[in-house]
Amino acid sequence: MIARPLVLALAAGALVAMPAHARPPTLSWHPCAPTGTPAPAASGTPVPTASGRAPAPECATLRLPVDWADPAGETFELAVARRRALDPAARAGTLVFGPGGPGDSGTARVETGIGRFSPELQRRFDIVSFDPRGVGRSHAMPCTPAYADPVVHSQAEFDQRVRDNRALWDRCRDTYGALFGHADTASTVRDLDALRAALGEPRLTFHGSSYGTLLGEEYAERYPSRVRAIVLESAVDHSQDTRGFLRTQAWALQDSFDAFARWCAQTACDLPRHDAHAAWARLMADADRGAINLSAWDLTVTAHRYLYGPDYASLAATMRTLLDHEPAERAAPSPPVSAVFCNDWALPFRDYRQYAGELKRAQTRDLRYSAGVMAAGMCLGWPRPVANPQHRLDVHTRTPLLQINARHDPASGYNWALSVSRQLGRSGVLLTYAGAGHGSYNSGSGCMRAAVDAYLTGLVVPQRGAVCPA
Repeated sequence: MIARPLVLALAAGALVAMPAHARPPTLSWHPCAPTGTPAPAASGTPVPTASGRAPAPECATLRLPVDWADPAGETFELAVARRRALDPAARAGTLVFGPGGPGDSGTARVETGIGRFSPELQRRFDIVSFDPRGVGRSHAMPCTPAYADPVVHSQAEFDQRVRDNRALWDRCRDTYGALFGHADTASTVRDLDALRAALGEPRLTFHGSSYGTLLGEEYAERYPSRVRAIVLESAVDHSQDTRGFLRTQAWALQDSFDAFARWCAQTACDLPRHDAHAAWARLMADADRGAINLSAWDLTVTAHRYLYGPDYASLAATMRTLLDHEPAERAAPSPPVSAVFCNDWALPFRDYRQYAGELKRAQTRDLRYSAGVMAAGMCLGWPRPVANPQHRLDVHTRTPLLQINARHDPASGYNWALSVSRQLGRSGVLLTYAGAGHGSYNSGSGCMRAAVDAYLTGLVVPQRGAVCPA
């Protein structure tokens, strides 16, 4: 998946050894430094207090084991941020937000993007988030391969990509030590439970977004009795093997493009005959012969970028520009942090022939590639077995997990939402937003936000099959 823009920072502190008889981790809150990592823009604003000022964010660090199988070994500092509930008398507890990516900063969300949460949630909950291990201020590891074109085109390129990736990872292991091999989501589940305990919460109230949903899913699987309420916004389906991952990611992007094409026809958009499918086919042909300044992969990134919001008007305008053979801005994808993603996903390819065959089978009507191609290529050569391999969920919680998903999501497609819903069974309920975009809490007329808020504050579970209008 293409992540939202992210900023990698230097490690918050060096790795050290934890004493054999260390006390349970605690949090010591202090005012956050004024230079927080910017968070993606969100609708809404911080809710003011009675004094007219929004509550100031507080920051802390939590010292945790690098390897939970060796709690007396090396440790790292997990960066945490909090905003206190505006109405202490009505406080319902602590809401922990799980950031996406992998690579998004949860501390930045609390410090500069608190408007993502409704006034009711800000009033009723202490809102807490963190930078997952290996991300942001939690000992960031900028070890993700960066390729202008992540697609491999020959056996020679395949072999070179494997060599380049492994050389980078060797350097990163030398630089960052054991944490590089323990940045997986299963380890972060243990971090999340330690954070819950340090916050003094007997059970977890959690809202995970995009890749943060994998953290919520695996937490509920490991600690079902410690779950109060978990929201999964744009859920990740971690049951997919290599072929399934590529095909389901391709389906999601094509489904979102089809929704754009219908909008284009209905609104008489500025494309020839208002036909987005025909215009896209022409652009792909132009890209292949070098007639425009974007490659076929660049076109994929452009589509993904504008379908994310979605911003259909900008996608149509960019396509019009390219059809007129005018240069268009190249969208720069933000790849997921490899130390996290490649520890979570086994996506092996024996050789180029298998790689090319799987990419060809994953092509759709319009789109030659999906964001899954970047993720798979990024992990070429990763050692097996991975730390947190794919599996079907086995969750049994007292309160069902609440899934929320747009009907047309280019990154966490509705196909993933349905698959996760089937895996959760009676331990999950899927609430569908009939519109489009990656993320749906603040989408539409307020129906989604009202349902999520009622669930988080009062454990009111929507009816199965419920749909919020676009």
